Amino acid sequence: MAKKNTLEGLPKSTVILGAASTVARYIAMEFARAGHALVLADFDEEECARIAADIAIRFDVPCHTIPFDALDHENHPAFLNTCREKLGGLPGGVVLCFGYMTEQSETQEDFAKAKRTIDTNFTGAVSILEVFAAAFEERKGGFITALSSVAGDRGRKANYIYGASKAGLTAYLEGLRNRLHENNVQVTTVKPGFMDTKMTYGMGLPAPLTASPEQAARIIFNATARGKDIVHVLFMWRYIMLIIRHIPEWQFKKMDI
Repeated sequence: MAKKNTLEGLPKSTVILGAASTVARYIAMEFARAGHALVLADFDEEECARIAADIAIRFDVPCHTIPFDALDHENHPAFLNTCREKLGGLPGGVVLCFGYMTEQSETQEDFAKAKRTIDTNFTGAVSILEVFAAAFEERKGGFITALSSVAGDRGRKANYIYGASKAGLTAYLEGLRNRLHENNVQVTTVKPGFMDTKMTYGMGLPAPLTASPEQAARIIFNATARGKDIVHVLFMWRYIMLIIRHIPEWQFKKMDI
């Protein structure tokens, strides 16, 4: 028997948070291809407007833009109200793509950068998703898909502040999924692994472990539609992180990773 499509029965409309990022643009295109009206939200309003115009022409769907700041917690309830106005009602779901990452050494030496990492990746995500979660819970239907990271699976000296922010997000999404399940709201946690984006430009990532934005977007859309709880964009990362999580601590702390 075929598994029910999570998107069936919901309004064909989706909000993309952090829509100016490369992978978010391709995720938006996947939802547009499926006939969804979109709200593209980001602090980079000019880039969002360019993306929205392109998607509207390519896929002949309504594509709106709304300024969004993950750190402006007080205005997050008003942001959802604006989404309702643009879309003519509560959207079917939301995809969280925003994030912040800088060099570990910079976060060690400059607490402002460490704070920005935590506030963006964790606090900002919790703030906006709680607003959407309450609305979907009341309706008894919806979907929330959020990009976390394999970096949150174990603290490594190479990126432990960024990893800690993503570990918090992963744990939050797991609890949110448990809370919302009885009200027919699907929460999907995405752990992309390496992706070929502006954030990773020049890092010399291994090709077999690196997903293109287009590939990642297709996998993320399909995982959302199929109601997956946790998805690794490239399946190898599931096994890589399984091994890393099971390295004994006495050995792990000696490793240069």
